[in-house]
Amino acid sequence: MKKKIIFGTIIIALIAVLVWLGKKNSKSPIEYETEKPFKTNIVRKTVATGKVIPLEEVEIKPQITGIIEKIFVEEGQKLKKGDLIAKVRVIPNEQALASARGRVSKAELAVNNASIVYKRNKKLYDNGVISQKDFDEFKLNYDQSRQDLINAQNDYQIIQKGYTGKGGSANTNIRATATGMILEIPVKEGYQVIQSNNFNAGTTIASIADMSKMIFEGKVDEAEVGKLEEGIDIEVGLGAIEKKKFPAKLNFIAPKGTEENGAVQFKIKADVVLDEEYFVRAGYSANADIVLEKKDSVMSIKESLIQFDKKTEVPYVEIKTGDQEFERKDVELGISDGINVEVISGVSEDDEIKIWNKTKKDGEEGNE
Repeated sequence: MKKKIIFGTIIIALIAVLVWLGKKNSKSPIEYETEKPFKTNIVRKTVATGKVIPLEEVEIKPQITGIIEKIFVEEGQKLKKGDLIAKVRVIPNEQALASARGRVSKAELAVNNASIVYKRNKKLYDNGVISQKDFDEFKLNYDQSRQDLINAQNDYQIIQKGYTGKGGSANTNIRATATGMILEIPVKEGYQVIQSNNFNAGTTIASIADMSKMIFEGKVDEAEVGKLEEGIDIEVGLGAIEKKKFPAKLNFIAPKGTEENGAVQFKIKADVVLDEEYFVRAGYSANADIVLEKKDSVMSIKESLIQFDKKTEVPYVEIKTGDQEFERKDVELGISDGINVEVISGVSEDDEIKIWNKTKKDGEEGNE
């Protein structure tokens, strides 16, 4: 009797173990967590890289060719229009100088000859031999020859010294043509400079800019330029000034793009509103945060919850229907900020969505 009881007990225990193992094996070895949709504001942005530069930068160039004799200013110095920047010493061209000297000699000969003719005919006029009309012609020729001599002498002096007696040293003194700050002086005393004319841009002696008027100049990709509009507000961050954003207004979008590294880029410009607390230097590298699209209080989910059909590329999520049981539902998506994405249709606020990359196994969290 006791053997039967013991044997029966063993059989019952064995059955209980088998039932327990069967129930354990029927459960998924991995338990997925879920997350519900939520409402939030989604802002889609793009970042344009570039730099901040002065709105207007003026290059000061000489009107004569020569050698820098003296520089009176330094980089970073503020100037007013008309302030003296440098002085140029003229190094005359020997051929031009010889030619000018020859013209002076020729004009002197013409004056001497006209003077002799004028004096001889004046006596004849005084004695009533020639008429007033004939005498006036001789006087006119004499006056014209004297003026030609003055012109030849002025040309000679300009070639030799760079200025005339009446003009002083106007051409040799290089002055600021605008009010602003000296950004750069690319020459030094003793450097040879070339004058600015119709055939030559000339040597830049200094560049001046108004540092209170700065703009952001950058580039955006062709995929995003169509969403931009002139007049929108953007924020500009400078690499040299941390934790500070400068407001700016977009005022230019290039009508033509340029290809760079296989992608077409479009230049943009924006007026930057400066803060007196910070001194912004020309050429600072900068990034502009541009809002392409914004929606407030829309139903959203984490972008990591979205899966895509391998064949159709249709986005979908898996909705919880029971204990570790899920059902696929296709969804229609809206804008995304890279973390959250708008869900236009496919799920409701009460749905529990399967978290793909966050699981539990035997009470411990792990990766699928």
